[in-house]
Amino acid sequence: MLSTKEIIAKYGEPGDKHLVTLELPYPMRIAWDTKVTVKTVRCHDLIAPNLMFVLVDLLEHYGYEKIKELGIDLFGGIYNYRKMRGGNDWSRHSWGIAIDLDPARNGLKVGKPKAQFSRDEYKPMIDIFYKYGFVSYGREKNYDWMHFEIAE
Repeated sequence: MLSTKEIIAKYGEPGDKHLVTLELPYPMRIAWDTKVTVKTVRCHDLIAPNLMFVLVDLLEHYGYEKIKELGIDLFGGIYNYRKMRGGNDWSRHSWGIAIDLDPARNGLKVGKPKAQFSRDEYKPMIDIFYKYGFVSYGREKNYDWMHFEIAE
């Protein structure tokens, strides 16, 4: 994982000036209001290709119906200009370089085996994120299983 200093050197200061709109390869449901779907998201321009590769590979691996069944389409957010919860450092979401998925079942303080994404059926999903330069806090730290951030 990158330090804040390394992130600033590569991605600039936190904020929205490097954000681009990414058209999703499948609709995602808003995690806290699953009747609402999004077809585009905003993320840092430097991670947009990697994030698109992740999403396309997820679709190819699981298919849309399985993605929905597993809750991989439950969108918890990408860009959010804020400090980390309980800290003074900037959240990786402040650059738009991290994505949260299915936050209700993969909460910040939820670890194995309770976290949904810690189950075997999600291993391919996590492997796909790693393939394109993202890390999983769940896999690395056994908390915040919803969180995937770019690590390069």
